[in-house]
Order: sequence, then structure tokens, then C-alpha cells
Amino acid sequence: MKTITSWAQLPDFENPAAENAFWQEHELDPKLMAASVHVADSRESTTITLRFDPRMLSRIKRIARSRFLNYQSMMKQWLAERLEDEMKNP
Repeated sequence: MKTITSWAQLPDFENPAAENAFWQEHELDPKLMAASVHVADSRESTTITLRFDPRMLSRIKRIARSRFLNYQSMMKQWLAERLEDEMKNP
């Protein structure tokens, strides 16, 4: 079995059968796989403070509970979706 030590060694596969045949004879070096794992950096997230009307926050929490989501995660999802819309239609 041949070991792939660099991502550049991977060919462009014409079809799934060609890819399957390739992987029957090759394997990835564990060091290559380990180097590709993303390690989260604490600087990737910034804490902010927002002030909400208590009734609005209650409504947001109620919606999140009905969707089995954390309300903060749901709000981040909403903001991300709106940001995408804004970027498409400036």
C-alpha cells in the first residue's frame, strides 16, 4: 500500500470508480490527517453585549425553545442569514 504524504499527490478523479480504485492501493499518512484538523482559536469569537426589551427577548427564547435551539445560537444564525442577504443585495 502506498502512503500519500502530501495533498498534491492526490489526482483529480474522473469518476467514483477511479477514486475507489485509487484508494484500494493508497492510504493517507496519519501526520497529513493530523495537520488538517482544525483547532479552534479562542480569538475566532468575540463577546458582545446587546440590550433587549424583556418582552422581545422572551419572544426570542420562546421561538428558540419551540425549535429545540439555544436562543443565542438561533440569533447568530438569524444574523448570519441576514448578513448573507445584505451581501447579495447591497
